[in-house]
Amino acid sequence: MKKSKIACDLKSCFFCTGCLPEWLPAVNVNRKSFRVNKGELLFSEGDAVTGIYFVYEGTVKVHKKWGNEKELIVRFARKGDIVGHRGLGANSVFPVSATALEPSEICFIDLAFFEASMKVNPGFLYKLMMFFATELQLSERKMRNLAHMSVKGRVAQALISLEEKFGKTKEGNIDITLSRQDLSSYAGTTYETVFRILNDLVKDNAIQITGKSIAITHPSLLLSFTNETEN
Repeated sequence: MKKSKIACDLKSCFFCTGCLPEWLPAVNVNRKSFRVNKGELLFSEGDAVTGIYFVYEGTVKVHKKWGNEKELIVRFARKGDIVGHRGLGANSVFPVSATALEPSEICFIDLAFFEASMKVNPGFLYKLMMFFATELQLSERKMRNLAHMSVKGRVAQALISLEEKFGKTKEGNIDITLSRQDLSSYAGTTYETVFRILNDLVKDNAIQITGKSIAITHPSLLLSFTNETEN
C-alpha cells in the first residue's frame, strides 16, 4: 500500500461517527491514509494484527481459504465500512484476508490507539458490539445456507444481498460489478455452476444480464429460490 494525500473527513466512516467529537483531533493525529490498487491485499489470512482498516473510497472483499485452492468471500466492505475487526481478540492474527476490488482509499488505525479509543468512547464500543452481533448472525446464516440451501438458492441469495448492500444504478443494475469467480466465491460454489445458474435465472426472467452488469427483474421470484433446499 502507498501513502495517500487524500485524508478522511473525520465524519464518514464507522470509526469517526462513533467517537466523541472531543476525540476526533486525536483520531486525526493517529490515522494513516493509504491508496490500494485493484487486486492489492490490505492483509492476508494469518498476518499479525497491527491495526484496523476503514474504507474511505472504493470496495474491498473479505475472504478466507476454503478447501484446496478455493476461497469463500465472507463479506464486502464499501465506503465507511470497517475491515480487519475479525482479527481482534487473544490470538491477534487475521482469520481472513482483504483485497481491493477497485482502486481504493483506506484509513488505517494503529491497534493500540484503536483499543484506547474503545475505552474512552462508550458510544463507539456499543456500536462495535452491535456490529459484531449482526456479523455473527449473518455468518451463522451463511454457514447454514452452505449446508442446506440449494446452489440456485445461494446464488439468488448472493444477488439479493449484493443489491441490499450496494443498491442499484439508475439503469436498475446492482451497483457493483463482480467477476463470475468472485460471485461464485460469495455464493460458495464453482465458477461453472454460477455461469449455468445465472443463465437459468435469465431464462426464468428473474434477472437480466447486460455485459458484466446484473439487474434483478423479478425480486419475489428470485427470493422464492432461496427457500429451496439441497436434496
